Amino acid sequence: MEKQLIYIIASTFLISLASLVGVFTLSIKEKILSKFLLFFVSLSAGALIGGAFLHLLPEASEKLNNENLYPIVLFSFVLFFLIEKLLHWRHCHKGHCHIHTTFGYMNLFGDAVHNFIDGLVIASTFLIDIKLGVVTSLAIALHEIPQEIGDFGVLLYSGFSRKKALISNFLIAISAVFGGVVGYLLSFQIENMTSYLLPFAAGGFIYISASDLMPEIRKEANLKKSMISFGVFLIGIFIMFLVKFIGAE
Repeated sequence: MEKQLIYIIASTFLISLASLVGVFTLSIKEKILSKFLLFFVSLSAGALIGGAFLHLLPEASEKLNNENLYPIVLFSFVLFFLIEKLLHWRHCHKGHCHIHTTFGYMNLFGDAVHNFIDGLVIASTFLIDIKLGVVTSLAIALHEIPQEIGDFGVLLYSGFSRKKALISNFLIAISAVFGGVVGYLLSFQIENMTSYLLPFAAGGFIYISASDLMPEIRKEANLKKSMISFGVFLIGIFIMFLVKFIGAE
């Protein structure tokens, strides 16, 4: 079990470092940045969908019967929608977002909850299988890059200094580590917790990809760029398929 804890802490900490990506965006022109962001958004959407359908759900189906599995996926999907409405989890991926009345501090609070749940999910997958944990961490990491760039922009636009925005974003990102440790400790207290977190994670992955990321890709009006984005989306799915294939060998 100690080995899994090391993997959990290492993975969640590395994902937390994605919050520092904001500092690198300051020197990049907005037009160039938007092209890279579209690439990451497309790759992230494919990785999350692929991770849900090729890894999390098949693994969950081996541990839970259908009567429990699909209601949990549905519950998770609805819950992520509700939380997004309540906490305004707006994952802005291009330039400045429209700032909500809650401004930067509510954005930080929402991200803290989000990152904590990510940590729980990562912990549950590592406790089941190291390879599944790596796949889940990869999918979450690919999603964190465009999200953290957007969050950094929100904080700057809402009045934070660059230094304060960077430090605040990183401290909030560390909540993923706490989520991972809590998930690890709870696994000893709650029987079969990890089995139930798998379909919960799948529902969240599907919601984020279908509701948040794919609509961003669909906004692209240029046919050529749209096809390239679709191709990158398929690459994200293929990466998850490739990892599954390699893991089966």
